[in-house]
Amino acid sequence: MIEKTYPITEKLILNALNLVKELRLQLDQEVEALKNTQNAELINTIANSKKQLVVQLELFNTQWGQILATEVLANNQEGITEYFQRAAAAGILTDELIHQWTQIQTFCSECKALNDQNGASIAMLARHTERSLHILKGKSHTSNTYGPDGSSQSELHIRPLISV
Repeated sequence: MIEKTYPITEKLILNALNLVKELRLQLDQEVEALKNTQNAELINTIANSKKQLVVQLELFNTQWGQILATEVLANNQEGITEYFQRAAAAGILTDELIHQWTQIQTFCSECKALNDQNGASIAMLARHTERSLHILKGKSHTSNTYGPDGSSQSELHIRPLISV
C-alpha cells in the first residue's frame, strides 16, 4: 500500500514545505511592519494572507492524516516515523522526503515563535492605543454599589480631561 501513497505524500509534503516557507515570510514581514510602520492596513493584509496559508496547512494536515490512516498509522510523530520506516523497508528512497519533513517542523517552530512575538507586540500596541484614548477622552471611573436585591452594580462615570 505504501507504494501507492508515497507519491501522494511527496507532493503533499513539498506543497506544505512551500506553504510554511511562505508563512514564515509573512511573519517576517509582519515583524517589520510592527517595528517600523505600525500601518494597520498593511498589518491587516498580512494577517489575511497568514489566515489563508493556515487554512491550506490545515488541509494538508487533514490529507496527511488520511494517508496515515490508509496505512493504519496514528496521526502523530510515531506514526510518521513508522510511515517513513515502512517506505524505506519497501525500497523507497526516503532521505529527501525526511529532510523536507524536518524542514517543515523547523519552520513551524520558528513560525510559532514569531507569531507569539507578533501577537505580544499587537497586544502592547492595543493597550497603548487604549491608554491614549483614555487620556484624550477622560479616564473612566467605575463605582460599585448594591442594588435592591443585594447584588453589586457597576456604574461607569466618564469625565473628560480636556475640552476644546
